Amino acid sequence: EVQLVESGGGLVKPGGSLRLSCVASGFLFSYYGMKWVRQAPGKGLEWISDISSAADTIRYADSVKGRFTISRDNTKNTLYLQLNSLKTEDTGMYYCETTFGLRGQGTQVSVSS
Repeated sequence: EVQLVESGGGLVKPGGSLRLSCVASGFLFSYYGMKWVRQAPGKGLEWISDISSAADTIRYADSVKGRFTISRDNTKNTLYLQLNSLKTEDTGMYYCETTFGLRGQGTQVSVSS
Protein backbone atom coordinates (compact mmCIF):
# COMPACT_ATOMS: atom_id res chain seq x y z
CA GLU A 1 0.00 0.00 0.00
CA VAL A 2 1.29 3.44 -0.94
CA GLN A 3 1.18 5.60 2.15
CA LEU A 4 2.80 8.21 4.36
CA VAL A 5 2.50 8.08 8.13
CA GLU A 6 3.43 11.12 10.22
CA SER A 7 4.21 11.12 13.93
CA GLY A 8 5.91 13.23 16.57
CA GLY A 9 3.39 15.99 17.11
CA GLY A 10 2.26 17.13 20.53
CA LEU A 11 1.61 19.99 22.91
CA VAL A 12 4.58 22.20 23.71
CA LYS A 13 5.16 25.61 25.23
CA PRO A 14 6.41 28.56 23.21
CA GLY A 15 10.12 28.21 22.64
CA GLY A 16 9.93 24.44 22.75
CA SER A 17 10.94 21.86 20.19
CA LEU A 18 9.50 18.85 18.43
CA ARG A 19 10.74 16.42 15.82
CA LEU A 20 8.24 15.18 13.27
CA SER A 21 8.74 11.99 11.29
CA CYS A 22 7.08 10.74 8.12
CA VAL A 23 7.54 7.10 7.17
CA ALA A 24 6.90 6.22 3.54
CA SER A 25 5.92 2.85 2.13
CA GLY A 26 4.74 1.35 -1.15
CA PHE A 27 6.87 3.50 -3.46
CA LEU A 28 10.53 4.31 -4.12
CA PHE A 29 10.98 7.02 -1.51
CA SER A 30 14.54 7.84 -2.57
CA TYR A 31 13.37 8.83 -6.07
CA TYR A 32 11.09 11.64 -4.99
CA GLY A 33 11.31 15.09 -3.56
CA MET A 34 9.26 15.58 -0.42
CA LYS A 35 7.63 18.47 1.36
CA TRP A 36 6.02 19.47 4.64
CA VAL A 37 2.85 21.52 4.69
CA ARG A 38 0.64 22.61 7.57
CA GLN A 39 -2.87 23.81 8.18
CA ALA A 40 -3.66 26.16 11.02
CA PRO A 41 -7.17 26.10 12.50
CA GLY A 42 -9.58 27.74 10.10
CA LYS A 43 -6.93 28.39 7.44
CA GLY A 44 -5.74 26.81 4.22
CA LEU A 45 -2.68 24.67 3.61
CA GLU A 46 0.65 26.43 3.95
CA TRP A 47 3.84 25.12 2.37
CA ILE A 48 6.65 24.99 4.94
CA SER A 49 9.63 23.28 3.37
CA ASP A 50 10.74 20.89 0.68
CA ILE A 51 13.75 18.70 0.02
CA SER A 52 14.99 17.07 -3.17
CA SER A 53 15.38 13.32 -3.52
CA ALA A 54 19.11 13.46 -2.72
CA ALA A 55 18.68 16.22 -0.13
CA ASP A 56 20.88 18.56 -2.17
CA THR A 57 18.19 21.20 -2.59
CA ILE A 58 16.24 22.46 0.43
CA ARG A 59 13.87 25.37 0.72
CA TYR A 60 11.95 26.96 3.57
CA ALA A 61 9.08 29.36 3.91
CA ASP A 62 10.13 32.67 5.44
CA SER A 63 7.82 31.99 8.39
CA VAL A 64 9.94 29.02 9.54
CA LYS A 65 13.40 29.79 8.13
CA GLY A 66 16.07 29.53 10.81
CA ARG A 67 13.76 27.63 13.20
CA PHE A 68 12.77 24.48 11.30
CA THR A 69 15.06 21.94 9.63
CA ILE A 70 13.97 19.39 7.05
CA SER A 71 15.95 16.23 6.45
CA ARG A 72 15.53 12.72 5.14
CA ASP A 73 17.02 9.27 5.53
CA ASN A 74 16.54 7.34 2.32
CA THR A 75 17.80 4.13 3.96
CA LYS A 76 14.86 4.33 6.36
CA ASN A 77 12.28 5.76 3.92
CA THR A 78 11.76 8.56 6.43
CA LEU A 79 11.36 12.33 6.18
CA TYR A 80 11.92 14.55 9.21
CA LEU A 81 11.10 18.05 10.34
CA GLN A 82 12.88 19.48 13.37
CA LEU A 83 10.86 22.30 14.89
CA ASN A 84 12.73 24.64 17.22
CA SER A 85 11.81 27.95 18.86
CA LEU A 86 8.13 27.15 18.40
CA LYS A 87 5.60 29.96 18.42
CA THR A 88 1.86 29.90 19.06
CA GLU A 89 1.30 30.63 15.38
CA ASP A 90 3.01 27.33 14.52
CA THR A 91 -0.04 25.49 15.86
CA GLY A 92 -1.68 23.30 13.25
CA MET A 93 -1.85 19.95 11.55
CA TYR A 94 1.41 19.03 9.85
CA TYR A 95 1.44 16.85 6.76
CA CYS A 96 4.18 15.35 4.65
CA GLU A 97 3.63 15.11 0.92
CA THR A 98 5.32 13.57 -2.07
CA THR A 99 5.91 15.56 -5.22
CA PHE A 100 3.32 13.36 -6.93
CA GLY A 101 0.60 14.48 -4.56
CA LEU A 102 0.40 11.77 -1.92
CA ARG A 103 -0.24 13.20 1.57
CA GLY A 104 -0.26 11.55 4.96
CA GLN A 105 -2.95 11.78 7.62
CA GLY A 106 -1.07 14.44 9.54
CA THR A 107 0.22 14.99 13.05
CA GLN A 108 -1.05 17.76 15.34
CA VAL A 109 1.32 20.38 16.71
CA SER A 110 -0.06 22.63 19.43
CA VAL A 111 2.00 25.47 20.89
CA SER A 112 0.52 27.06 23.97
CA SER A 113 1.59 28.34 27.36
